[in-house]
Amino acid sequence: MSFLELAGLTKRYGSLAVVKDISLAIDKGQLVCLLGPSGCGKTTTLRLIAGFLEPDGGEIRVGGRRISSPDATEAPERRNMSMIFQSYALWPHMTVFENIAYGLRLRGLARSDLQRRADTILAATKLTELAQRYPGALSGGQQQRVSLARALVIEPEILLLDEPLSNLDANLREEMRFEIRRLHDKYRYTTVYVTHDQAEAMTTANLIVVMNQGTIEQAGSPEDIYQKPRTEFVARFIGGTNIFKGRWAGGDTVDCGQGLVLRCASGEFAPQGPTAVSVRHHDVQLASTKPDAAEGNWTRATVTRQVYLGPHRDYLVALPNGDTVRAITPVGVSVGEGQTVWLHFPPEHCRALAN
Repeated sequence: MSFLELAGLTKRYGSLAVVKDISLAIDKGQLVCLLGPSGCGKTTTLRLIAGFLEPDGGEIRVGGRRISSPDATEAPERRNMSMIFQSYALWPHMTVFENIAYGLRLRGLARSDLQRRADTILAATKLTELAQRYPGALSGGQQQRVSLARALVIEPEILLLDEPLSNLDANLREEMRFEIRRLHDKYRYTTVYVTHDQAEAMTTANLIVVMNQGTIEQAGSPEDIYQKPRTEFVARFIGGTNIFKGRWAGGDTVDCGQGLVLRCASGEFAPQGPTAVSVRHHDVQLASTKPDAAEGNWTRATVTRQVYLGPHRDYLVALPNGDTVRAITPVGVSVGEGQTVWLHFPPEHCRALAN
């Protein structure tokens, strides 16, 4: 039996369903990222788990015990969960130690136990030397670590994080992704992490749940989500990709029109109706001439933009039908704007998408 279960979970505001019949099973000790664009329902789902919202349909169970349904909802303070918000929500008049120990004091721990647990989490989050500082004297990354320490010190059954790194600059965000993963590996709390940043999800999660318009598009490991997207939405949202529209032409081929027929080594073909093909930007091969022996998965194009980015070049090229393709190539591949090139889409990197 899974530890945290969402079964047919639904939340409406008037006639608008922002979470639509979601079902998800999360194992104990797993770190799950709810990933998607703004308005997809991920934060609403997190608030339903926390008990801040009541569902209009379905239920939530923890360890087999029902904690939320349209008939009865257990209060947030009785759920043994900790939640970390976008704003760090630290008490400005308390020191780091006092902020972290606050939850333990509310639980009536003996002074010696409180000191021991607070000291342990201070060391784990690398905050020992900052214990007597006030939040206003800390950097954003340090404040986020205090917020994490305060949530972890009470030893919750479930840890909930609502875009916790959105207020940090790019360098601190990258550092804190690994810090969150390190702390999860140390304490193994069951964690649900909401983000719209795919790099955060790929870095931290055991399981990524991609959400779109209140539903789950796909759930799987970071590798599965990236390498085996099932829909155009997932392929576009996780990593850059080119999408070619076409129809199944039998076997492993998709006819995309204008003479472009693509062999696809993976994916799902629609017997009738449209089948798209996804090819990641960095898997497109660009050459100034077409090899004499080359067959299939090649097309002529014209360079419309080339950007030098240090370790690689970023190309935008136009196909004969006017569609554009983006290609990320090694820095040694240098072709000027307006020049004709040949593009190769290796079959092993072409994925058919029937949805």
